[in-house]
Amino acid sequence: MPVLTTGADREALTFTLEAEFAASPERVWQLWEDPRLLEKWWGPPGWPATFVRHELRPGGESRYYMTGPDGTRAGGWFSTVSTDAPSTFTFRDGFAGEDGEPVDPEDHSTTTVVITPDGDVTHMTLTATHRSLEQLEQVLEMGMEEGMTQAMNQIDALL
Repeated sequence: MPVLTTGADREALTFTLEAEFAASPERVWQLWEDPRLLEKWWGPPGWPATFVRHELRPGGESRYYMTGPDGTRAGGWFSTVSTDAPSTFTFRDGFAGEDGEPVDPEDHSTTTVVITPDGDVTHMTLTATHRSLEQLEQVLEMGMEEGMTQAMNQIDALL
């Protein structure tokens, strides 16, 4: 299982996930860059993601939805702030409405992903910084820690 640690820091308003993969940084980067690969792991098991738009480049926009076992759709969006392939990128993300557009563009978290080679493996650290304690608590109550862990643990099968 690739996920090594997860945790929330309520004082810093962050959620951090650390994972390790038996693949090159370039291959791990592709899992984020290619929307068809991203679809295969972004949602937790039982909630597959569908990306209708995905641009992993500064200023790029992404729109997606996850579909639950009962057909329920949960929409989300990314706005890419910066990239330095294959080592790091930062994006803002939040909830999207049925039209795929942000429900409230100001109600977002900012996530930085750092991909680092270490011998035969690649480490990935994902740090999501939230705008308020209430926002962090909301996503934790929605099961973000468990969902992200389950989602990331699907990556080995793709590598």
